[in-house]
Amino acid sequence: MTDISDESRTRETSAEIPDTQQGLHVFVDGCFDPGAGHGGWAFVAYRDGVEVASGFGGERDSSNSAMEVMAVLEAAIWINGTTADVAAVIWSDSAYAVEGCNSRRPIWRNNGWKKSNPTGKARNRAISDAKIWRAIDIQLSENSLISIAWCKGHSGTDGNERADALADQGRRSIRRA
Repeated sequence: MTDISDESRTRETSAEIPDTQQGLHVFVDGCFDPGAGHGGWAFVAYRDGVEVASGFGGERDSSNSAMEVMAVLEAAIWINGTTADVAAVIWSDSAYAVEGCNSRRPIWRNNGWKKSNPTGKARNRAISDAKIWRAIDIQLSENSLISIAWCKGHSGTDGNERADALADQGRRSIRRA
């Protein structure tokens, strides 16, 4: 998926992220090295513009999409474990992750975590990364104060750039292991 829906884009309409100096904002990112098959994920949390936490990791035999959604999952787990009573925005540069969380997740849940194709081809196939999506669903269902928003990647947004660097660090940690 290369484009983001108009509905999701309205949350962030320019290269500038609205007022991340106030409140809790968590930037996430995932990366993948197709040659090695290793991926990395990361999150960076800012409260009132100050970095307060971060996390990263990597996985063998992964995909870029899996790492993007793993980053969202790890951010939601951190939020629910440390600041569950505070409104938080998770910012991702992945249209797959944002649209999956905001639009597709309820549909997938209702379909038993399967896609249905109205044309009849490939009906009821399991969605990619269903295990991660189920875990995200649990975390987001437990906390209505978490919202997921899109930000443009590689555009100079500090939180996004930091999450990108940490995700790459997570990916490289797998290569060394």
